[in-house]
Amino acid sequence: MVSARAFLLAAVATAVSAVPCSHSKALSLPQVGRGVTELALPPANLVLKKIAIGHGVQNYSCSDTTAEAKADGALAILYDVTHLHPGTGRTAFSQGVWDTLPSRLLWKTPLPLNQLAGSEYGVDPKKPFPDQPESIKLKGFPAIKFLGQHYFDAHGTPMFDLKAAGLKASVVKTGEVEAPAAADKGILGTGAAAWLHLDESNMGLSNGLSLVYRVITAGGVSQACSVVGAGQQSVPYATYYWFYG
Repeated sequence: MVSARAFLLAAVATAVSAVPCSHSKALSLPQVGRGVTELALPPANLVLKKIAIGHGVQNYSCSDTTAEAKADGALAILYDVTHLHPGTGRTAFSQGVWDTLPSRLLWKTPLPLNQLAGSEYGVDPKKPFPDQPESIKLKGFPAIKFLGQHYFDAHGTPMFDLKAAGLKASVVKTGEVEAPAAADKGILGTGAAAWLHLDESNMGLSNGLSLVYRVITAGGVSQACSVVGAGQQSVPYATYYWFYG
């Protein structure tokens, strides 16, 4: 049986197939970089407000063993890594650490959600988020502080509540590109979730934010319904979210 540590080392060695972020003050989004159409860049009138790293689960449902898994939202805790982007100052991570942080988070830290008793990755639907989320503490690195939460509202709309910054985004998916082939396939080995372009939903629920990107993903792809059977499944993932407003 291959250990989690072995998977992590493999991911760290191979995950960086994306084009590196800019080291200038005007930080640039990562690109998949394999000759495909990239996610649309943010308009010039928008400003980068925050970069977060999210750790949680992507949820899916299967109507039966022959069906395709249906995306059923996501739950994640968000942590502020804006000041850790390479080139932003003395506290910044190296490019290698930055590019592999989603894998480190996924493999080296516990799922930061309230889990159902007896369920390996299932999340308590009545109270998914802890009352006082802790900072991320990875050996050899400074603590990464709590920023907010990601969830889907009662209407199935993706929400990002950046409580610590007083920002909020209600979004809809307007662009998608597959993760690089060498991206971390996650704890279940199912694959890295797609990179996304998420525009404001125009539902009047956002505050200070109008555009969100999901980039450099680790894990998050569903298991086949033929494997897990009918019902719901939660797949651990970690990723960066870039917020503009």
